[in-house]
Amino acid sequence: MTTKTLVDTTIELRVRQVVSSIRNLPTPPIVFTQIQKVLNKETASAGDVANILAEDPSMSAKVLKLTNSAFYGLAREIDSVRQAVVIVGMDAIKNLVLSASVMGMFKGNSLSQEFQEKFWRHSLATGQGSRLLAKKFRSRGIIDPETAFSAGLLHDIGKLVIACFMQDDFKKILARTRQTPNLEDYQIEDEVMGFNHSHVGSALAANWNLPTSLADAITYHHRPEASPEDSPLSAIICGANYIAKKTFASDYEGRLIHPLSAEALERLGVDAADLEGMDDTLHEEYAKAETFMAMASA
Repeated sequence: MTTKTLVDTTIELRVRQVVSSIRNLPTPPIVFTQIQKVLNKETASAGDVANILAEDPSMSAKVLKLTNSAFYGLAREIDSVRQAVVIVGMDAIKNLVLSASVMGMFKGNSLSQEFQEKFWRHSLATGQGSRLLAKKFRSRGIIDPETAFSAGLLHDIGKLVIACFMQDDFKKILARTRQTPNLEDYQIEDEVMGFNHSHVGSALAANWNLPTSLADAITYHHRPEASPEDSPLSAIICGANYIAKKTFASDYEGRLIHPLSAEALERLGVDAADLEGMDDTLHEEYAKAETFMAMASA
């Protein structure tokens, strides 16, 4: 085992212990676990997924609302969960359930409305950016756009865990951020805690038994070149994270955004010029996903 691998493994074990010791840590609803289990079967059908959703009226309503929103832009209104599953696909429904679930898991905590809104707006923009990149560079690696959206939406979920359940560290991180605004968030977290939100998100993904591709993207969204998976999803999330920051940053914030590394661009299979001009497109696509934002604020 190399020194680098040993260090990573030590951090991983430490973070898993920290996360596992958190009381009242949110978990995905049973409906997501059941759908994931069904989709692991080769004989899974749209009816199987629809039957599971029928047991959760609240989630069924959210799925229908999202399916009929501008996010999908369907030509006609869908009035049944079964229709939704058939038209957008079983994997897409699974990702919608996961996304909708997570946006409701951290409600009722002491976080300020301003922090939560800023967090979810960036997460949503990254999700939409990931969806765009998955479509734009589909020929360079088959990544399902809906999976890319969910991975982008969840990429910073470790930040919510830190903010909600590790509040002493969170206060130190905020103070350090004000002192050194030129540092990336994860660099400040490393200084304060010895690990960062991507490590926390990785441990959470393990607790939730999320698919390996999603967990991998959360873990390596700041350093996709270190990902052991062949899938380019972590690189897509890294690129989308950069584009989302660049698109919605103020003039001051824009000057502090670090460009993508050569290694990240190489893993994504593009050069910097390929990402230019995506700001306007992301603005348009983000507006179509406001239903998700309303869900987070409800």
